[in-house]
Amino acid sequence: MPVTYLELENFKSYGGVQRIGPFKSFTSIIGPNGSGKSNCMDALSFVLGVQSRDLRSHQMKDLIFRPPGQKRTAKSRLRASAAITFEPDDADNDEGGETIKFQRTIAPSGVGDYRINGTVVQYKEYEDRLAEIGVLVKARNFLVFQGDVESLARKSPSEFVELLEQISLSVELKEPYEQALKAKEEAEAATLFCYNKQKGMKGERRQLKEQKEEAERFHELLQQKATLQTDYYLWLLYHMEVDRRERESQVADLKEELHEKEGLEQKHTATLKESKKKASAARRQTQAADNQRIKLAGEVDKLEPSFIQVEEEIKTFEHKIVQDREQVAKKKERAEQHDTELQALDDKIALARKDLQELHDDYETAKRDAAPDQVTLTQEQEEEYERVREAAAAASVQPRRELATINKKLETARAKASSVQTELEAVQKRRAEVNRDLKDLTDRSNRVSQSLEKTDADRKLAEQELRKATQEAELSERRREELDMEIEKIDATLREARDDHKKSRDEERLMQAIRSLKSHFPGVLGRLVDLCRPAQRRYNLAVTVAAGKDMDAIVVDTRNTGIECIRYLREQRVGTATFLPLDSLQVPSQESSERLRARIAPDGRFRLAADVITCDESIKKAVLYAVGNTVVSDDLNAARELCFGAGGRRREGGEESSIKAVTLGGAVISKAGTMTGGVTNEDSNRAGRWDNKAVQDLRDKRETLMTERAGLDQRDGGGGRQSLGRSTRIEELRNNFNSLTNRADYSKSDMDFTKRQLHEKKTLLKSVELQIPQLQDSLARAERDIQKLDAASKKAIAAVKAAEDEHLGPFRDATGLKDLQAYEQAIRDSRDEFNRKKRTVMEHITHLEQQKEYESNRDLQEPIVKLEKRLKGHTAKLKEAKKLQKELQRNLKAAKKALKEADDAVAEAAEKEKELEDETKALQKDFREFQSERAAISKAVAAEEAALERLRGKLHETLQRARVEEVELPLIDSEAARQRKTRSGQRIGESEESDDMEEDDEEDGTTSEVQDSQERTQTSALPTQMSQYSNDNNPKIVADKNEAAKLDFSQMRADLKQPLGDREERRVRKEFEDARTKIEGEIEGMVPNMKASEAFSNVTQKLKDTGADFDKAKDDSRKASAEFQKVKKERSKRFMRAFNHIDESLKTIYRDMTKSSKHPLGGNAYLSLDDTEEPYKGGMKFNAMPPMKRFRDMEQLSGGEKTVAALALLFAIHSYHPAPFFVMDEVDAALDNINLRKVCNYIQQRSQTDFQCIVISLKDMFYERSESLVGICKDVGTNSSRTLTLDLTTYDKKEKKKGKKRTVSEGGGPRKRQALPSSPATVAN
Repeated sequence: MPVTYLELENFKSYGGVQRIGPFKSFTSIIGPNGSGKSNCMDALSFVLGVQSRDLRSHQMKDLIFRPPGQKRTAKSRLRASAAITFEPDDADNDEGGETIKFQRTIAPSGVGDYRINGTVVQYKEYEDRLAEIGVLVKARNFLVFQGDVESLARKSPSEFVELLEQISLSVELKEPYEQALKAKEEAEAATLFCYNKQKGMKGERRQLKEQKEEAERFHELLQQKATLQTDYYLWLLYHMEVDRRERESQVADLKEELHEKEGLEQKHTATLKESKKKASAARRQTQAADNQRIKLAGEVDKLEPSFIQVEEEIKTFEHKIVQDREQVAKKKERAEQHDTELQALDDKIALARKDLQELHDDYETAKRDAAPDQVTLTQEQEEEYERVREAAAAASVQPRRELATINKKLETARAKASSVQTELEAVQKRRAEVNRDLKDLTDRSNRVSQSLEKTDADRKLAEQELRKATQEAELSERRREELDMEIEKIDATLREARDDHKKSRDEERLMQAIRSLKSHFPGVLGRLVDLCRPAQRRYNLAVTVAAGKDMDAIVVDTRNTGIECIRYLREQRVGTATFLPLDSLQVPSQESSERLRARIAPDGRFRLAADVITCDESIKKAVLYAVGNTVVSDDLNAARELCFGAGGRRREGGEESSIKAVTLGGAVISKAGTMTGGVTNEDSNRAGRWDNKAVQDLRDKRETLMTERAGLDQRDGGGGRQSLGRSTRIEELRNNFNSLTNRADYSKSDMDFTKRQLHEKKTLLKSVELQIPQLQDSLARAERDIQKLDAASKKAIAAVKAAEDEHLGPFRDATGLKDLQAYEQAIRDSRDEFNRKKRTVMEHITHLEQQKEYESNRDLQEPIVKLEKRLKGHTAKLKEAKKLQKELQRNLKAAKKALKEADDAVAEAAEKEKELEDETKALQKDFREFQSERAAISKAVAAEEAALERLRGKLHETLQRARVEEVELPLIDSEAARQRKTRSGQRIGESEESDDMEEDDEEDGTTSEVQDSQERTQTSALPTQMSQYSNDNNPKIVADKNEAAKLDFSQMRADLKQPLGDREERRVRKEFEDARTKIEGEIEGMVPNMKASEAFSNVTQKLKDTGADFDKAKDDSRKASAEFQKVKKERSKRFMRAFNHIDESLKTIYRDMTKSSKHPLGGNAYLSLDDTEEPYKGGMKFNAMPPMKRFRDMEQLSGGEKTVAALALLFAIHSYHPAPFFVMDEVDAALDNINLRKVCNYIQQRSQTDFQCIVISLKDMFYERSESLVGICKDVGTNSSRTLTLDLTTYDKKEKKKGKKRTVSEGGGPRKRQALPSSPATVAN
């Protein structure tokens, strides 16, 4: 049912009622820019249900025609409407079809309605009736606006999926799908809740049972601990009593020995004191002698420098006297030679005068030789000639001055004339340049004015779009924040899920090792399995098998990092691992991968393993190394077909012989041709690492949210213009507005500048026009001045010559010289040479005479007198210095003799002092030995008594700790205790003698302490508090002894009473401590519940009541899952039905559109889905390969190739739900002539069979192949659009009748439909 007519009334630029048509199967709408072609497209869109906001307007009123002169804000009284008529074709007539007229009207108030055959209907009915004839308003399968083709080529995978959902009508099931999914998730959550509740009760029952058993064990451990503590404290107290008795005996022996040592020490002290007194006196004598020696040595040191100084002065005077005598002799010899030098100077002067006379003679000879035919002037005549010449020069000064003045004026006049001529040429050239600049500036002013008007209009429109986009961006930003918060929650849950995942012991060790490696080496990235994942779950097993053991390898940045990691693992002994260094991995070449990808791309059963793995670009090399060029196929049969060919045989030597294939089920066909099937448990477990259902559900939800967020970002970014990178739409609009503002400002400033330049150029032109006549007059005056000055110059030259002849004439007559100038030229060189040499000789004579005068006036006796006087002074000083030398020498000898005697006295005193010091040192050595022995014994006594006191303190501490820990120690009755104690509290088994001995030791210790305090030289003494260590009257000690005496040690084991060394004691103590620690550890780890038995019975009863609820929840979950699978299946079915149809149609259409004589097979284009199970949740890729070109992404194709591919996709989409017509607005903008011809041919072929095509275009190739033309022009009078319809089929009929080519004009030529003056046309009103 094709479109026949389009009726418009006051719609946009179409004023009044206009009927456009009839439209043929292939109609082209043509017209200049701004005539209203796009408004015709908007009218078709409007009548077919497209909203006004998509038609370059903000409200319905904007679509009403505005007559000329009416303001935008004025209220319009016109109504607008657009109607389209569908008439049945031949097939529809056979089926009883009828004409249908769809119409939309707009009231002056902006309210619109929908009409079918003149009857007002609702929008739903209007839309359904359009859908009956194949027009889907939401999918817009009948319209292609300007830019839709480029936008389609730039669509993202998610946008392609949204478009296909609209076309396949699977979007209608989106809401039921989400509702069913929500119900399924709620039912599963309820089932999980009941299961967890039942599981919790079972765990609680099991826990209560363990608590019951723990309480019984707790009582048993308490009893064991009490028994162990009793044995331990009895063992400690028993051995403490034994140690105390032994140490008290040792203290008594040491005190007796100490008393003896102290007596000997006192005797040696007195002897040492006497020896020290004698040594002190000897030291004083030695010191006095040494002081005297030092005093004498000082006197000697004082005399020696003076003596040395006098000796140096004598040497100096002697040296000076010798020098003075030598100088006197030289001066006298010089005075004797003075007369001889004067005579030599006289001889030189006479010789120089002789040379001067010879020079005069040579000059006379040269004059005669130079001018043999003329008179030779004598010396007197030459002097006369010089005087005459000077007089002639003086007489010609005034005429020469006038001549110089005239010549200077002449040069100035010529320079001025040349300057004026140059300036005139420059001014004329400047006038031509100014005229050209005026023309250029005028043209520039016109262009800038037009650009400024256009920029202001664009800026207003950009400001409106920016305001609207800003509002939309604010809404998007709020939604984006909500999505970010929800995504962050899901990410946190996923992290927890990964942390809670149970790993094997080896895997846990490996993960720990990887964490250690990351902390030590920044270049460690992690395991490959953790850095990548398959794009879909169905590829898990295939990717695991393809990568093999490399999937568990660790990815590092460089080879050196891998070596360091291996060294670290070896040193730490944490196991082995494989490392993949990114800088040295060998991966398949890009050419081989692209060649294999292009080969398997048309067949949807194959994918490259690297293409189904999602990973970061930085580790892509590691993924390519692991899987190589392995191909993932759907099943084993497809893999066989790929590797062995259709005939089942593996072709040798070809590309197929090197393909490795892996099926989704895990089967492998290697490059060598071997096949391996089946899956091991290890492979299943490794593949299951990516298939945790709960985590996957969260990831799916996160992906949905991320898709929505990406949609927001994409919508904000400008509706699919991904080439803008990170720029958003609002930034683009703001940049566009700012750019337009800047452009407007620049244009205004440019306009101002241009106007100023115009004004300046016009002023400059007037000035130049005035300068040219002035310069021409100046040039004429300068030429006249030059002529006058030439004449004056000639007169001045004659005057100069006359003045010179007045003086030189008589001299010529007197000497007989006819030509003075010739004579002057002949002898000039000889005269110059003579004058030069004469000047040199005269200078030499003058120099000699001056030297003689100087030598005659010199006085040579005065220096001799001065030197003899200085010689006498030096001789007198020498005598005085020798006299002082003798006196100092005598005093120095006496001082040295006294010093020697003092040295001998000091040596004698030092020897006596040494003997006494040796005797004192020997006595000190003996005293220190006795003192050391006494100190060692005192120290031993103090140590033993301190140990005894520590033992008593330890006893007190042990008893106190036993009381604190509530240890029950066995006691004997009171009568037995009295029998076991003596009067001093001694334990049974200890004698009276030991007690008496202890008292004696105490008395000795006290006496020794007093004596030590009285001795000042003693280095060590017992502390005062030691006196109480042996005091049994201390209340604490007595109380501890009494308490220890009551203990009953008879219950101790015999092995515990044996005396033990330190090692055995530590062993026994450790055994007690280990046993006690073990029991206490068990007790501390217990939290006994005394009511566990009662609670255990209650929980057992509740567990029986949860079974029914769990069964009901499982039944509801099964029903919800079945309903969800039903909706999911139907939605996928619709989507895949449309996808398969469009994919097949796309391949056929693109091949037909790109087919040519050079490329008979055409190109290849296809669609591919990221997720074939639920395709609407993933993305869809659109790829095209033009003829003889390799596989590349759409972004890498040229503009024309993208347009052809996008048109093929549009035609394929149209073929799924074909509308009765197809309207395209300037889709050929990016096409060259070759591609344009292919598109035109295809549309022409399809329009004859499948659909009606209406094309808005400016290309003549569309005109040539159309069956009718609709011309649109602008009516200047009414400022509205008018149309002309031309039926071109009549010309085809005429040509068929005539049997010749169609002509355009009377002159003939090829078929061109641009101009047909005699063509029948229909003019719209």
